[in-house]
Amino acid sequence: MRKNLLFSAMTIVFSIVLFAQENKTEEPRKPGHYNENKFRQLNEEIMASPNMYRSASGAPGPEYYQQKADYKMNLELDDKNAKLYGSETITYHNNAPDKLEYLWLQLDQNMRAPQSLTPLQESQRISPAYTPDRFAKQYMEEPFQGGFHIDYVKDAKGNAMSYTINQTMMRINLAQPLKPGEKARRKNNIFN
Repeated sequence: MRKNLLFSAMTIVFSIVLFAQENKTEEPRKPGHYNENKFRQLNEEIMASPNMYRSASGAPGPEYYQQKADYKMNLELDDKNAKLYGSETITYHNNAPDKLEYLWLQLDQNMRAPQSLTPLQESQRISPAYTPDRFAKQYMEEPFQGGFHIDYVKDAKGNAMSYTINQTMMRINLAQPLKPGEKARRKNNIFN
């Protein structure tokens, strides 16, 4: 009797499960939306639509432009103190159809600055054993003083320019927007 009751209960549960699976409603397939890859182009199918900046093949279109920057650097290498001193003048040519209110510069060397967050992103293995001198060098010595140390940023007339440094990026705010076809010159004093 107990076996029959158990068998009946299992049959009912199994039937409910089958019934629940059969009644599962599927969403109707939307026509034209077959690429469900989350990295696909937004609002596009497979390839991006051509526009005035790029053709369908990716080649430059009729309104394509590239910005231009000219660099002039005066540097001095101090071998004795392992330092690099200098100044640089950057002339930025705005070839875009839009006016620019600020410029971005890449400061990749700041990855080596003591306050850099880059080491947090790099995976490092912990050595199973250290010699005393290697342990002292790794954990007790002052960190390498890499990165840029920028004294000032000035325009071509010698006026100070407002700037912000965020890790490896530097934003320079322009006193006047840089119109299409114009160029801006700035000078900064750096040491590393």
